[in-house]
Amino acid sequence: MTRPQDARSGVEATYGPLLTPARPGGSGGRPVQLWALLPRELATVFRPGLGDTAGEVVREIQRTIPEYARPLDGAFGKALKTGVQMAFVQFLERLGNPEAPPEDRRSVFVSLGVQEFHQGRNVDVLQAAYRVGARVTWRRMAELGRRAGVPSATLCLLAEAIFAYIDELSALSVEGHAEAREKAAGALERRRHRLMELLLAEPPSPPEVVKHAADLARWQLPDLLVAVALDQPPDEAPSAALTDFESTSPCLLMPAPEPDEREQFAEALAGRRAAIGPAVPPVFAARSLRAAREALRLVDSGALVDEPVTWCVDHLSRLWLLKEPFLAAELVRERLGPLAGLTGKQHSRLAGTLLAWLETCGNVREVAERLAVHPQTVRSRAQELEALFSDGLRDPERRFEMILALRAAPS
Repeated sequence: MTRPQDARSGVEATYGPLLTPARPGGSGGRPVQLWALLPRELATVFRPGLGDTAGEVVREIQRTIPEYARPLDGAFGKALKTGVQMAFVQFLERLGNPEAPPEDRRSVFVSLGVQEFHQGRNVDVLQAAYRVGARVTWRRMAELGRRAGVPSATLCLLAEAIFAYIDELSALSVEGHAEAREKAAGALERRRHRLMELLLAEPPSPPEVVKHAADLARWQLPDLLVAVALDQPPDEAPSAALTDFESTSPCLLMPAPEPDEREQFAEALAGRRAAIGPAVPPVFAARSLRAAREALRLVDSGALVDEPVTWCVDHLSRLWLLKEPFLAAELVRERLGPLAGLTGKQHSRLAGTLLAWLETCGNVREVAERLAVHPQTVRSRAQELEALFSDGLRDPERRFEMILALRAAPS
């Protein structure tokens, strides 16, 4: 029967160097020092238990991390097993010969991060798996080390080396995840730009082509959308928008807001002058953009009131009239000619009264309230207008054209 001291003597003969903790020394960063401080014979101690420990790591990862609790078949299972095995092999190789240039197996751990991205998971799940692997590995190696008589000081260095090594592998997977995310974002951006080109094409693109492009771009085609013309690109575009900020006339397409969402919609464009086109089915997106750009032009020229956000739907008649400047000018000249000989102040006073009079069907009280004047003042001005326009104020077609002319006339 072998006595404990005899067993100890056998261990000393085989693993003598391990019984003396390595002394700190050398240069370089802490991770580099760790490999130099650990005795090379440790690789011999741990190599026989490699297979069992790797299997235990995989089982523990599946047990503790719900996202990995599924059969180890297909690409997922292969990647997980390969990653765990490769991590152990590389770790033992470093233990056995820390001076030798390590074989480049970074692609294995980078690809794990890539696969996590394509599985729709963030990198936190994989990092949790790495932590589980480090914990199980340290527990098993500590058991094997104690049986082999490895001093506590050396085991402490080994624990530090294990967790530093896991941090290194985790960083590679984070790199892979980030690269995959950036690549996908670039591809998605190109697909969304292509979708926007199709939506704004004239004549309109075939619906099936647009639908296919929208699916590829992961953009839900709304029943109605609006085009937004901008004077300059915003610092940050709304997340639901298709954008074109590279052209000299930046614009975006977005699902049309509900009436009670207008204020919130406008806030998303804060800081930039914008014009929002009419809500249209996607096939007419180009028309909405034309209207929005025309509205922005009219704001710049002073023909429309200068507001941070101009809604075309609030100015449809003026946009329609001002689209043909010559015809609008002719309408003003023909229907508002009697006002032409007045002074500026008189013209402004009577033109405002005329518009209110026509829009309220001659209701003196309503006109007075709208203009904030006394009803008698309205009656007096109405008499002036009767003298200027005579029977024109009673002809329905003339009345309609006067309203249009007053709206088309420069403010």
